Parts: sequence; structure tokens; C-alpha cells
Amino acid sequence: MTDEPEASTRIFRVYRPTPPHFHKLSNEHLYVISGRGTFWMESPEDISEFGPGTFLVFQKETVHAMPEIFEGPVVFLAIDTPRREPTDIHFVNPEDGTPQSFIRSKEGY
Repeated sequence: MTDEPEASTRIFRVYRPTPPHFHKLSNEHLYVISGRGTFWMESPEDISEFGPGTFLVFQKETVHAMPEIFEGPVVFLAIDTPRREPTDIHFVNPEDGTPQSFIRSKEGY
């Protein structure tokens, strides 16, 4: 694992659908370790399924979402270039949350 200005890696779990959002400062590369669901990039009409072994790439400023979880939690290996700050998550609809309300510790589940 690495956590440097040029890139960072992390493992994280997703327990609920993710509303449309984007990252302003980094590209997000996600490798699905476990779980299944759907995702889309740029348009909800371009929905696809993902499962273990799927590799997803979201370029910075690209709106993306994960509207359904079929088997959860979904566990990702994330590679962000450059390093993504936890606050670099911007929801299309501000009512969907803030970076602080979206990311919770495991104690919150």
C-alpha cells in the first residue's frame, strides 16, 4: 500500500448505493475484490454490472454512481492518482451528503 502525493492505495467497503458524484483532483481506479452491483459513468443510461475481478476507472471530473448493491458489502482496492484527499468527493445533488457524512468508520455500521 502507498500513500504519497503522486498516488495512494486503500481498501474500502461500500454498504449502500452511492449517489452521483465526482472527484475534482484525482483519477480513481477501483478493483472489485468482493460484492456485486451496478455502476454508471457520465450517464445513468450507461449502467453496467460489476463483480469480483472487475476493474473500474473514473477519470477526474467524470460523474459516476453505484445505484444498486446486489451482494454486499462491496470491497474495493482503490488506486488514486494523484493521492485523493478524503474531502475530494463532490455530489451532483448536494442533498445527497458531504464527504464527512458519506464516509463512516466501521463503528457506524
